[in-house]
Amino acid sequence: MENYKLDSLKKDLEALHILLDEKQLSQFVKYYELLTEWNQVMNLTTITDFDEVCKKHFIDSLSLIKAYDIASVKTMIDVGTGAGFPGIPLKIAFPDLQVTLLDSLNKRVHFLQTVIDELSLERIDAIHGRAEDFAAKGQLREKYDICVSRAVANLSTLCEYCIPYVKVGGYFISYKAEKITDEILNAKKAMSLLGAKLDKQVEFVIPYTEINRNLLVIHKYKKTPANYPRKAGVPSKKPLM
Repeated sequence: MENYKLDSLKKDLEALHILLDEKQLSQFVKYYELLTEWNQVMNLTTITDFDEVCKKHFIDSLSLIKAYDIASVKTMIDVGTGAGFPGIPLKIAFPDLQVTLLDSLNKRVHFLQTVIDELSLERIDAIHGRAEDFAAKGQLREKYDICVSRAVANLSTLCEYCIPYVKVGGYFISYKAEKITDEILNAKKAMSLLGAKLDKQVEFVIPYTEINRNLLVIHKYKKTPANYPRKAGVPSKKPLM
């Protein structure tokens, strides 16, 4: 870790009231190194500067703590995880979490598995597949305390992808940018059809930046009807509105 200045990362973590030991900090550094190494041969992120990755990927992922008591969670799935955000940073910071990372691109899943192995992370799986398929009965349906997603899609589509994975009484938490009023209004029907409703919206600024973010905490109060999610491709082409 001697090649990296960690003062800014530690300051940001302190702003979130997260205290990491040397092992966890070294895991974040190794994660960064793997991310930038693999990024040379496949598209994982447009952000490669160490401080920017720490702030815009690691700290942004951990900002979930502003909206939800993640320390109380036992099981979590990250749908459309991409390069592992927010799932891997949350796993590093809260090692007792049991985490599933789901992504539709196999080569990204190979990267995620490499990160898991190189960081010696336990009780975390990386799965290749579409969100619509693994939410089917007999797969991972309604198995998790929370589902998280930083995936870029409209909220109605994300709800159909994610809410079926959540246990009744659990939560789907969507990471969004600042201008989302219309998205929330358009997603109310989807939430209702899927057995959920918006519990709260937490707006904040990433520490020591001017980057505005929103966390939408969506509570699942009853089972999702068996006909959702619809077959692969439909939720993105015809969102529930």
